[in-house]
Amino acid sequence: MKNSMTDLNNHLFMQLERLSEEDLSEAQIAQEAKRAEAIVSVAEQIVSNAQTQLKAATLFAQHGNDVLPMLPQVASSKTIEGKAK
Repeated sequence: MKNSMTDLNNHLFMQLERLSEEDLSEAQIAQEAKRAEAIVSVAEQIVSNAQTQLKAATLFAQHGNDVLPMLPQVASSKTIEGKAK
């Protein structure tokens, strides 16, 4: 995985394909189901993080540099000081 949302989406679909294989034994199905649960758990956290970043970007788009001091993780110190636009 290359750490993009597209890669995450592809990874989730690959897991779905593994779960859909008809020639899996019950033990293999159980193992894949357990793996899928772990993948989904991590994927949910990645999506939640992306939603938080999108909300921060939306605030910046709506309010400009005035909101940057409240979003220090999103802005560089140069942006907050007004040196970058």
